[in-house]
Amino acid sequence: MSLVDWFEEKRKLKLLTTPKPKYPESDPSKGLWVQCDNCKSMLYVKFLKQNQRICEECGYHLKMNSTERIELLIDSGTWQPIDNKMLPYDILEFLDQQKYQERLEENQNNTGLTDAVQTGVGKLNGILVALGVMDFQFMGGSMGSVVGEKLTRLIEYATKYSLPLIIVCASGGARMQEGTLSLMQMAKIASVLQVHQIQYNLLYISVLTYPTTGGVTASFGMLGDIIIAEPKAYIAFAGKRVIEQTLRQEVPDGFQVAESLFHHGLLDLIVPRSILKGVLGEIFELYQLAPCRLKLRSSFS
Repeated sequence: MSLVDWFEEKRKLKLLTTPKPKYPESDPSKGLWVQCDNCKSMLYVKFLKQNQRICEECGYHLKMNSTERIELLIDSGTWQPIDNKMLPYDILEFLDQQKYQERLEENQNNTGLTDAVQTGVGKLNGILVALGVMDFQFMGGSMGSVVGEKLTRLIEYATKYSLPLIIVCASGGARMQEGTLSLMQMAKIASVLQVHQIQYNLLYISVLTYPTTGGVTASFGMLGDIIIAEPKAYIAFAGKRVIEQTLRQEVPDGFQVAESLFHHGLLDLIVPRSILKGVLGEIFELYQLAPCRLKLRSSFS
């Protein structure tokens, strides 16, 4: 039985419905109104959600949580989470203004997530894909050991079953509460991506959203075969203030937004959120017709 046939059988048996989160569901939009970060217009939350969190006044893309992004990209009823019960552990017993373990529990209760990424497989316009979505609402989308391990396992799963891979990035970088352990995730993820992309000639698409910074930008965020960004997304390694203090010279405004990076050749596409699923679907359709893919498919038939 092929992977696609297995997927369809499980879906029909209703075994792939999204399980209820271990922690209470919550809505990050408090109240009925929210202010646009760009034009400062007041937006009605109900209409904002219906408009995929895009400002009706100026078209600015506001932050979106990981569950909303999965609903945006994956066909209804086809999402199968992977490693959704994996929990972080405070191995360093880190303490700043608050114990790390308490901070984790607080974010878990606020977001309904176990950590800052959701991973799984599902269909995008009928095409089976592996998808990882980072969530900035969970400790700024910071990359700790669980985030690194879940993404690593997702990539290995995509490689094993010859699936195209998408990772949607939204992160402040490595998680300082885990010290060097968080930095090690950069190399770990990059190494399995090398196997996926180079050794097996499989597709990886990186989608950069507001904000993508630090260790995520310095590793898998910029390793995609195709790198897509949302309009006006903030993409950087170090912030403007840090750069100016280090180099002792003024940095121009707007040089770390998606349009500037696209102008300098660091991005392949800037795609509005409203058409992102369609663009990804067309890319995957072309990918399936590539000579290397046709050869691979004939070898399995």
